[in-house]
Amino acid sequence: MTLIEVLIAIALLGLIAVPFLTALSTSSRSIIIADERTTAESLVRSEMEYIKNCDYDYETESHPSASYEHADVPSPDYPDYTVSVDVEALNDPDDGIQKITVTVKRNSKLVLTTSTYKIV
Repeated sequence: MTLIEVLIAIALLGLIAVPFLTALSTSSRSIIIADERTTAESLVRSEMEYIKNCDYDYETESHPSASYEHADVPSPDYPDYTVSVDVEALNDPDDGIQKITVTVKRNSKLVLTTSTYKIV
């Protein structure tokens, strides 16, 4: 009789433990994703502020990209993250409106992309 009681207790403990451990795993993954997005948003804001404070840089034939355009630059504060800035003149020739796209990747996996416009 005691063996049956012990087996029932272990089965009940298992039925309670599985959902609890699944919930812990899910919440842990959610925290990791939220932390990743928060870090990416911080990097995007920093990059946007830097670009906002730069003088407008016209794209010309001899200089096809703006000085603030760069690709896959590692973040000094967050070693797994890279930041890319793409500058696209909305008109040809560049008449003073550029679309700025900032992309943040973590270990080559896209985390966040944000776009804004810069005018003269």
